[in-house]
Amino acid sequence: MFDRLDSLTARPVRVLLVAAVFTTVMAVLGSGAAQHLLSGGTDDPASESVLAGEVIDEHFPGSQPNLLLLLTPAEDGAPVEHPDVVDSAEDLVERLSAEEGVTGVTSYWTSGALALRTTDGEHAFVTARITGDENTVAETFARVAPEYRGEQGEVTVRIGGESAVRVETESTVEADLVRGEAIALPITLLVLVLVFRSVVAALIPLLVGVVTIMTANGVLRIIAEFTEVSIFAQNLAVGLGLGLSIDYALLFLRRYREERDAVPDRRAALGTTLRTAGRTVVFSALTVAVALASMLVFPQYFLRSFAYAGIPVVLFCSVAVLVLVPPLLVLLGDRVDALDPTRLLRRRPGAPAPVPGRAWHRLATVVMGRAPLFAVGTTVLLLLLAVPFLRVELGPADHRQLPSGSESRQVAEFAEENLPGRADGTIDVLLPVEGEAALDPMMIPRQAVELSEMAGVDGVVSPLGIYRDGALAYAPTPVDVDRLSDGHMMLSVVPDEDVATISDESRALVEELREIPGARVSGTAAVFYDSQDALARQLPIALGLIVATALVLMFLFTGSVLVPIQTLVLNTLSLTVMFGAVVWIWQDGNGSALLGFDTIGSIETTLPILMFCLTFGLSMDYNIIVLSRIKEEYERTGDHRASVAAGLQRTGGLVTAAALILAVVLLGIGSSQITNMQMLGIGVALAILMDATVIRGFLLPALMAMIGGRATWWAPEPLRRFQRRFGLHDEPPAPVPASSPDAGGAAGDTAPSPAPDPGPRTAERPEPAVSDRP
Repeated sequence: MFDRLDSLTARPVRVLLVAAVFTTVMAVLGSGAAQHLLSGGTDDPASESVLAGEVIDEHFPGSQPNLLLLLTPAEDGAPVEHPDVVDSAEDLVERLSAEEGVTGVTSYWTSGALALRTTDGEHAFVTARITGDENTVAETFARVAPEYRGEQGEVTVRIGGESAVRVETESTVEADLVRGEAIALPITLLVLVLVFRSVVAALIPLLVGVVTIMTANGVLRIIAEFTEVSIFAQNLAVGLGLGLSIDYALLFLRRYREERDAVPDRRAALGTTLRTAGRTVVFSALTVAVALASMLVFPQYFLRSFAYAGIPVVLFCSVAVLVLVPPLLVLLGDRVDALDPTRLLRRRPGAPAPVPGRAWHRLATVVMGRAPLFAVGTTVLLLLLAVPFLRVELGPADHRQLPSGSESRQVAEFAEENLPGRADGTIDVLLPVEGEAALDPMMIPRQAVELSEMAGVDGVVSPLGIYRDGALAYAPTPVDVDRLSDGHMMLSVVPDEDVATISDESRALVEELREIPGARVSGTAAVFYDSQDALARQLPIALGLIVATALVLMFLFTGSVLVPIQTLVLNTLSLTVMFGAVVWIWQDGNGSALLGFDTIGSIETTLPILMFCLTFGLSMDYNIIVLSRIKEEYERTGDHRASVAAGLQRTGGLVTAAALILAVVLLGIGSSQITNMQMLGIGVALAILMDATVIRGFLLPALMAMIGGRATWWAPEPLRRFQRRFGLHDEPPAPVPASSPDAGGAAGDTAPSPAPDPGPRTAERPEPAVSDRP
């Protein structure tokens, strides 16, 4: 495969033209991708609560409003009963009822329901249901909302409700994506210029990243034609594609510089780079894709979307680097090193150049000299950083993840604070009405009375009105009367004020209601608990897939039994700062003023799973780079400690630069106004930086020193034969003369075929000079 890729460099212009046409087509195709993406997907579609909710939506649409209009008299202090206000409100209700796709319109003025008026009498609500799937609801909302927002006669209208929250979330995510890219790209270019000491070389990874961004939206548009895709996947796909494509191009260019300086023939150097760094790029993309693929086992399309979008984008990153970068290098020739803005900052001519990586070599030597101390100390520190996660509170996503200035959030919070009742925590109970039960006139009041007397219940909304403590408290509204239809009866159970929407008490109430014969339970709490249970059932399967595939792939790459296990341990520890920070910052509210969010008090249930899968795959990426170089040095010298130090010396700078670039991209995602996207971007960026510095700089050399050379690279003979036959091998690099200015070059992008443990050596080959180029 790599030989065929090498042959493409004979026709570089043709390859680049084909790539340009493909990129243009994908960019045009993806220009409207956001319009086909959805903002939900955190529910289990096969659960009882979701299926019951679909029946309720079909038979009782008016009881499940997703459009909320807050009406305030235009004249300050005027009551909602003022004749002019009543005329304007009734006219609005009449117009809204005639809108296509809108049903179940009701209001305080047309129903007299006190639950739709604030206690001070200065505000009242109109509720309605926009029918259809998420895309249809969004289209109807976009058509209807501008006609009713703002001044409407003698009333001022503000719009909220579930449909408004979803639409505003989608538009905010789309705007945040543009801003995140605008932040990440200039900073990334600056870092690349400092790494490569050449503007031309720095532009190559950035070009590949831009191509990946343009293609990622096209990929999402295609996938959205076949399945539901969350709009949040767009941010991750673009960010991950940009970050990984730049990282892979950085790795590829660095190896090419080494080979070019060692071999005069540039085409030969490019071929060697493809067969070494190219293999590492493919393997790294494969490990990230496998980690993302584990999310396919979950029923929630929010999580599945990141697999649908992430897997093709990550694989395309590797293809883009292997197809675009070699032809560019052929066309540029030596001009790839042109425009060095750092030349003026270097030492005067004739002064000895500093040895790159010396600090990493010195650090590794110090750490290995006190390996138990550093291993225990670093592990304890990382575990302490994870302590806040022990008190994590999981909850559903709602309007509070929007910025405080959001209209739909402000309407929702106003309703929570000023309206009587507990609309957010209402539990819907769907009961069959058929046979003799349909002829029993006492069936409805008997069921309503029975439910209203349950512990923790404030009231029950029924077709006959609202029951409290076993007695009818309020007469029915027109919407309440419609709660009996086609063999179904719907009762809405309102919990007591002291029963939180998501709590042990509400879960117990949901379970008790499900014990009623024939009852199907829905509502916010029931949907959340069913989703949580589905995640708990599938999580062991996802973890098992990640662990099994990681162990197999790392063994095929290294030929060692212990290195894959060590990789799992290190990757798991790199997650501690991320999970601890998520709880300490976003759940507890530390730094809320700095980051511009309001404390929610809980973490959305699916978010930790997404962050784990993503971060685990990215940590594997850096682990491959470091271990491959250490393995190469060990097979060359047989000195385990010297190999660890030399491997870190040659890869520490590369891994740090790659992690910094990816962190910049992730922090661009973390600049979002959506709280969940903040958690994702900033949390994963912290984990990546921790992995590239503390884990690789302290814990990795300490553990490898404690285990020793023979044990680290040992495998039983049957497994060793299996790895020789089926393993992933790189072509060993050509020997580099010690006099070469770039000897010792690459940053750990090779993993040579493992050889039998050579055992102790009596002499060690002299360490070659280290390149002064990145």
